[in-house]
Amino acid sequence: MLESQFNWKLPEVSEPDVAKKLQDQFKLTPTISNILVNRGYTSSETVEKFLNPQIDDIYLPDALHDIDKAVERIRQSIENGDKITIYGDYDADGITSTSVMYEALMTVGANVSYYVPNRFTDGYGPNVDSFGRLIDSGTQLFVTVDNGVSGNEAIRFANEHGVDVVVTDHHELPEILPDAFAIVHPRFPGTDYPFGDLSGVGVAFKVAWALLEEFPSELLDLVAIGEIADLVSVTDENRILITYGLKQLQQGMRPGLHELVKLAGVNEQNLNETNIGFAIAPRLNALGRMDDANLGVELLTTLDDERAVELAAMVDQLNQQRQKVVADITKEALEMATADYNLDNQTLVIAGQGWHEGVLGIVASRIVESTNKPTLVLNIDEETNIAKGSGRSIEGFDLFSSINVVRDITTSFGGHQMAVGISLKDTELDNLQVALEKAADEANLAGQPKRVLKVAASVTPDDLNLESFSQIEQLAPFGTNNQRPVVMLEDTAIDNAKSMGKTNAHLKFEMVGDNSKVNAVAFNRGDLVDQITASKDKISIAGTLDENEWRGNKSVQLMVKDLLVSGTQVIDQRTNHLSEELFEFSGQYLFFNHDLAAQLTNYIDAKSIIFADEITSEIQIETLTIVDCPVNIADMKHVLEITNAPSIIRVLFYEKHSVYLSGMPTREEFGKLFKFVQSHQNVNLKAQLKLLSDYLKINQDKLIFMIQVFSEADFVKIEDGLLNRVDNPQTVALEETNRFKQRQIQMETERELIYSDSTDLRKLIISAVQKH
Repeated sequence: MLESQFNWKLPEVSEPDVAKKLQDQFKLTPTISNILVNRGYTSSETVEKFLNPQIDDIYLPDALHDIDKAVERIRQSIENGDKITIYGDYDADGITSTSVMYEALMTVGANVSYYVPNRFTDGYGPNVDSFGRLIDSGTQLFVTVDNGVSGNEAIRFANEHGVDVVVTDHHELPEILPDAFAIVHPRFPGTDYPFGDLSGVGVAFKVAWALLEEFPSELLDLVAIGEIADLVSVTDENRILITYGLKQLQQGMRPGLHELVKLAGVNEQNLNETNIGFAIAPRLNALGRMDDANLGVELLTTLDDERAVELAAMVDQLNQQRQKVVADITKEALEMATADYNLDNQTLVIAGQGWHEGVLGIVASRIVESTNKPTLVLNIDEETNIAKGSGRSIEGFDLFSSINVVRDITTSFGGHQMAVGISLKDTELDNLQVALEKAADEANLAGQPKRVLKVAASVTPDDLNLESFSQIEQLAPFGTNNQRPVVMLEDTAIDNAKSMGKTNAHLKFEMVGDNSKVNAVAFNRGDLVDQITASKDKISIAGTLDENEWRGNKSVQLMVKDLLVSGTQVIDQRTNHLSEELFEFSGQYLFFNHDLAAQLTNYIDAKSIIFADEITSEIQIETLTIVDCPVNIADMKHVLEITNAPSIIRVLFYEKHSVYLSGMPTREEFGKLFKFVQSHQNVNLKAQLKLLSDYLKINQDKLIFMIQVFSEADFVKIEDGLLNRVDNPQTVALEETNRFKQRQIQMETERELIYSDSTDLRKLIISAVQKH
């Protein structure tokens, strides 16, 4: 059985009569009208504005705090010919914010340059050293974009040196605000700006609009990228900005973006928020993670076609490097996350050496996706012994507060409930883990209900086609607070399951309906391919519809968000070495060999041990660990058929002396032994077995078997431990002896149970369980 990660919930329509009225008025399907009503769009006016966004509904910038003051100060510097430096940020929102402000100031003839700080040397936001260097190089006015409200120290430094700072930002406002000349912020206390969820580029756009005194539609493409990348609410004016920005992006007007879209393999004419979020924004973010984000601003603002090609290639190459680094670190980190010593932990603190600090937040997110545990991923500097990294959490666990109680063990720390950045001495990592586990206990993390996944409709594969996709697209652009609708397919037959991607990290399969098949893709779930392939049970799937285009042919596919597989889950932990950690798993332990069980009594509670030869009737077992390998595979199948389909079956299949590896003796080896016993008398097997093994060059396990076969065939006799020939033995085919046949059976059993691949093993075990 594979449990779902979420609790799927198909909500009732809050106002069915309203939904029906809107359905008729706007010619919508029942599903679409129900979604709109459940999302709060219950009047003709709100639905009209949602379905048909208009530029005229974007709010004027004049309600923003300090907007007039900021524009007046910028104009003063322009008139005086002062050098203005735009101080940006290294993520996609920061890069687009910088580009928007730079182009606006260039348009009005400002003496302007930009500076995007380095993630590793400058850190986030205004930095005293950076401000000092920029002031020394002639800066007379700073305009921050996508940062600044927490830059108290650096802004104080600028003021002391006679340089004003205009802050434009959207991040959480601290208790003590900086003494900036102006602070333009959509949620500034005491102001009545009607929409507080602009991203950094949204705020920069409003300042540019006020400065230019006309609506700068040519900047909307940059606004769309930054807003999508920053995961702000895709409602109200953000929805309008993104909608028109996407239309502009589809025209390919910017040489740098045009080339980047081409390298990303995206159809520019159909560019949408998904392409931006998964193809364009990650490439821009890769600059700040791997190198210098200033290149991103040049890419977005250049008008030189040749330079655009060069810059796009550089950005794409850095993104490929980022992808490889993320994949390599994720592989290592995931091995640590799933190691025995972390299995019982509710939270994860994973540290390594030589890990690129710029991607650790991505890695932490990947680990959370795989384990559903709050996770910190840190790199330990070999010289300073400082562990530095990022953390990501899950709903129901406040990661920031959990660490904040032991803030004194950190050297730097910041963030919020779902994500943190942290540095501390490596000697404090154990204390950090203890603190997180204590917080998890206090939050009853283990007892937290599953997160709810809201489902818009229950469908079948036959319902999924380009027409149904087109209906859903009426709600686009999608994003935060306007999620792409999730559909649910219950008890669906699947076919052609396989892993895909460079590292086989992803899962692809077909959902089979009565009249059609629809492809489904599950990112980072490639590890499930064997289980899904081996299981004959139908699968329940939740996901979102996407359009796939291949060589001009379009089709619909499902992007899987969650899976539910009924039946038995097989965990392959086959080993030739038994350690105490293997017996920390809950459930029953099945043995075929009583002597082996006796040797492991210090590891296993006797109440958890069951013996295959003592099971005479059907038993109920939830979790079963098969410890050793049976002599006959039929013995194992018999046990599985009467265990009432365990939810989990772990297989160790330990075998101290493998007959499969030892092999079957050759005719030549049998001949060597026969020749020896004909010429030697009274061979003391106890004292001389090793000598005989060395002399014949046959390993002892195989030699013992050969002697047993000869004994059964009456070629030799053993009395008081002495081996002697039998004179004039009858001719016997050795292959017909019971010993020989038993070894053949055991070799075949080991081949199927110990030396088969995981896929074949799972098929065999699940097949036996399903015969119940």
